[in-house]
Formats: sequence, structure tokens, C-alpha cells
Amino acid sequence: MNAELTYEAVIGLEVHVQLLTESKIFCGCSTRFGEDPNSQTCPVCLGMPGVLPVLNKKAVEFAIRTALAVHGTVAPHCRFARKNYFYPDLPKDYQISQYELPLAVGGFVEMSDHGTARRVRIRRIHLEEDAGKLLHAGAMDQADYSLVDFNRCGVPLIEMVTEPDLRTPEEAAEFLKQFRAILQYLGVSQGNMEEGNLRCDANVSVRPSGSADFGVKTEVKNMNSFRNVQRALEYEIQRQMTLLRAGRPVIQETRLWDADEEVTLPMRGKEEAHDYRYFPEPDLVPVEVSPAWIEEIAASLPELPAERRRRFVQAYGLPEYDAAVLTGSKALANYFEECAQLHRDAKLVSNWIMSELLGYLNREGKDISENPVTPAQLAALLNLIRGGVISGKIAKGVFEEMIQTRKSPETIVEEKGLVQISDRDELSQIVDQVIEQNPGPVSDFKGGKEKALTALVGAVMRVTKGKANPQLINDLLREKLAGR
Repeated sequence: MNAELTYEAVIGLEVHVQLLTESKIFCGCSTRFGEDPNSQTCPVCLGMPGVLPVLNKKAVEFAIRTALAVHGTVAPHCRFARKNYFYPDLPKDYQISQYELPLAVGGFVEMSDHGTARRVRIRRIHLEEDAGKLLHAGAMDQADYSLVDFNRCGVPLIEMVTEPDLRTPEEAAEFLKQFRAILQYLGVSQGNMEEGNLRCDANVSVRPSGSADFGVKTEVKNMNSFRNVQRALEYEIQRQMTLLRAGRPVIQETRLWDADEEVTLPMRGKEEAHDYRYFPEPDLVPVEVSPAWIEEIAASLPELPAERRRRFVQAYGLPEYDAAVLTGSKALANYFEECAQLHRDAKLVSNWIMSELLGYLNREGKDISENPVTPAQLAALLNLIRGGVISGKIAKGVFEEMIQTRKSPETIVEEKGLVQISDRDELSQIVDQVIEQNPGPVSDFKGGKEKALTALVGAVMRVTKGKANPQLINDLLREKLAGR
């Protein structure tokens, strides 16, 4: 193989989503997260002899809502199947899933990347039950023993399978974020990867750039965050390209991502459908979905991220990029709209949310739900800027104080004496003093060096301890230096 040959990756995702039902898919056990191990089980989800599953209608409804939201076609007739495999966290030795007759097929997710929209196609969406959870004692490949918690057995899932339309690890991570946003807008899942209610397996192969043929793929598992999805795919793509450039074959297999070592490790040979010996589930009748029910669910769908993104551009005059960031989560979009209703400059609201607020949340590793600044408080701060009471620079300090103390911006400004100096006569005297004390920058400015004005503005700000109105300072300096 030519060592100079360039390659491209081909990526398809299998995304498992825990549905936000109160009970499991085939029994009445609770789906609450974080309860004591093996405390939320019954004979049905433990697969005891003689028990019969009963389908949870709410799980079917949530799956249909998801399929419609991604423009899929809901099948009028679908059927459950037994997927047979043997693993310690699967007490029945089979998983009730769907195979040849899934709940929905087709559809797409519209991705927005810095204002450029494109579609990633969906192959299928089907319902299934979750398995339990193994807790390994020690490193992944050195565990002396494992513990099993069956609480998750029978928790309702949908599996969404994409077409191999993704080409980079960054795209794959971004797709997951945007699909999670859809789930959260729908209210069908929390989409929390850390708690395991959004999980992703990736099928990845590489091929010579420009080729239409697919390479040999591997499946990568155990990626529990968006960052780990991206890092795992980066490693695996590089691993496969290194093998091919050395003239060695890529083996079709399942690999695990080790986040500590930042490598993928072999787990087992890649299974095909026949390895699971699928056959129709004999204890469940086929599911008939009436057109009337589909229409009822379709009519109840909320405004989704792509629609809200377009509305933010049209109604608030925001750039595409701002709208994409702000609609990335339903809670963040709601926060922006509440602020924008209280402060009329929507672009200023957007700027402060994206820079100051999200900057703080990202630094602290917090979610918008943990934000200490209410929409009313942020709007009040921006109103102080717009009214000339404080400058934008002072406002940033006030914002930090609001985070720490939970006080209103008005209270902080009053307590610290931060009201902006906007009295023309008072500032005129200070500007005269600064011009007299800084002959160098004055001479430079008069000689055509525009940047010299910045030094003079900074000098006025130092004298006024940052309280001077910056626009008025600029105007006064220009007037006086021009001899007016």
C-alpha cells in the first residue's frame, strides 16, 4: 500500500436512548437512576420462568415522537424479536428487541455547523429493552471479578441507526449533541451520557480519498461523553490508516475505548445478524400503530431545534451561528427568550450569554440548569449598560459579583459606587488633564496614528477608575485634539 496515499473516514452511529418513562418497557418496575443495586427488579425483568412481558404504551409513544421529529416513517405494523446472546448482565440470555420489522425507517437530522445546514440520514429506529450493568473491580483488562446490577434490565430504549454519512470525529460528536437536543426538546429522554441514558457505538472504516467503496469497519464501544466519542474515533481512524499504510489488514471486530489510556482495545470479533439467532418474540403480539394515533402524536410535537433556530434568526435578527449555539439545548433557548423579552437588544443578550454566561458555565463544568443568574437579573444588568449607568467593562465585574453573591446588579452597583460618569463638564476637565500629561500620544495622534487615541482613552479610564463613559471620552478627545 502506498504510504503517501490519503484516506477518509466513513462513520455511522448506533445511538441507544433511554426513554423517560416512569416504569420499564415490559413490567412495572421503576426506572429511577441511582437507586440501590438490584432494588428495582421483578420476575419479569429478571427473566424468571413462566413470566410474560406487557408492552409499555408510553414507551411506544415516545419512540413514535422521536421518529416523527427526525422525519422518519412510522410503520403501521412492527414486531418484537429475541436477540440471543450470553452475557452476565442479561439474565434471560436474550434481549427483546426489533429486527426485520422496526418501529420506523428513514428520516434525517438536520445539522447546523456555523450556519451551514446539512442532513445526516437515519436508517431505522426501533424499540428494545436494556440489559443490566457490570461493575468491574480494577482496570478494564485486569479485573479480578465483576459485580452485576440488574436495575437497568428492562429499561425502555430506542436504538437509532444512522447511514454512514459522517466523515470526521468532530461531525460525529456534533451530530450526537444535536440529536440529544431533539430528544430534550421532545421530552422523551434526559440525554445524559454520564448517567448512561444516551449511549453511542460507532462503526468506522477508512478508505482512499475519493473512493466509493467502503473499507473494513470496526465497532467502537464504551464512549460515555461527547469528548470521548471524538477522541475514540480520532484514535481508531489513525490506527486503521497506520495499518493500511504498512500493508496490514484491518480486522472486523468490536473494540472498547479506554479513556484513561486513550486507546481502543480488542473486545471480540464483530457479530453479524445471524450470530444473534433472531426470531420473533413469541410472548408479544405484533404492534399495530393506527394512522389516527400517529396524527395525534404529530400534532403534539413541540417546536424543535431546527425550527427554533430559524425563528431566532427571523424574529430576533440573530446571526445563524448565534441561533445555533442558543438552541443547542431547550433550557438555554428558553433562558435567551426570557432575557430577550426583558431587554430589547437581542444581539446584546446573545453576546452576553455566549461569552460571559457560557464561559462561566464551561469553566466550572456546569449546566445551564445550575446557572445562578436569572434571566431577569441578566436583563437588568444589560439595561444598566444601555441606560448609560455603567460601562460594559464595569458590567463584566458586576456579573462576576452576581454569580458569587446572587445579588441584583442594581444592588451591587449601588453598594460599590460603580455608577458611570457621564457628566460632560466633569469628564471634559479630566480629558484636558490627560491631554496635558501625555504629550507623546497626543503628538502621535495628531500625526495620523489613530491607535494613539487608545492610550489616551486608557489614561482617562485609569483616572476615573473605569467609571467614565467610553463613548463620551472618545468624543471629547477627538473634539479637543482637533482644536474644537
